[in-house]
Amino acid sequence: MQYIDLHVHSNYSDGTCTPEELVDLAIDRELVAFSLTDHDTVDGVERAVSYGKKRHMEVIPGVELSCEYVINAEKKKEIHILGYQLDYQNEELLNTLTKVAKERDDRNQKMCVNLHNAGYPIDYESLTARFGNTILTRSHFARFLLEQGAVPSIDAAFKKILAQDGPYFVMRKYLSPKEGISLIKKAGGIPVLAHPLLYKLSVTEIRNLLFELKSYGLKGIEAIYSRNHGNDEAFVRKLAKDYDLFITGGTDFHGANKPDLDIGSGVGNLRVPVMLLENLKA
Repeated sequence: MQYIDLHVHSNYSDGTCTPEELVDLAIDRELVAFSLTDHDTVDGVERAVSYGKKRHMEVIPGVELSCEYVINAEKKKEIHILGYQLDYQNEELLNTLTKVAKERDDRNQKMCVNLHNAGYPIDYESLTARFGNTILTRSHFARFLLEQGAVPSIDAAFKKILAQDGPYFVMRKYLSPKEGISLIKKAGGIPVLAHPLLYKLSVTEIRNLLFELKSYGLKGIEAIYSRNHGNDEAFVRKLAKDYDLFITGGTDFHGANKPDLDIGSGVGNLRVPVMLLENLKA
């Protein structure tokens, strides 16, 4: 059996490996293909695709878009839409992602001020100097605070300092799910809902979400995922069947930022069969 990984991040967003290092890792783990799905950027895709061709590794152009799903007037959730096989040079895609990056950057500056005023050893200039030209996410905040000795682990940083309901968090403007799916489709891509169970929605809420996303053109759902437990995969497979969606799978590999997850195998037992690539090539 041959295997793939359809959810991988590089240091162009919140991973720690370069696109070339990801290709080398995928070859080392005996994968036959992977997709680079950085958060709200496709800047690393060309490097991954080009180097993949040199090393005979198939790299599927991808992206992971952050969107805000409105459940009701009092409840909203950040959800992620994966886009596969898209034209990563599409003008509308690039222009929109530039605006998204600006919005995220403004949020990051405000969060740095909040944390600095609370006594944490962080400021925006130091954060950007440490990580350079990348899409800064809360994972970068967590790693920076860990390196400064302000937290015992990245996980602790998220739970105690960077949580969305915490005192230092700053909301930013997101794409709507309809906008995200439309953007992927306009770039010739295939929209897939990432890790549906991470959003902690009720069964009714997740079914309502899928009904809505399907009306916008959602094609697939990520059923094989590193953080699944017990019957999670079976439940998502059932949802896929109920809403006529194909399934995908991936580790959500981030390198050292999620050290328990390895590319291709997650915590050690995840396997995404190569036959799932057929859904992205039909």
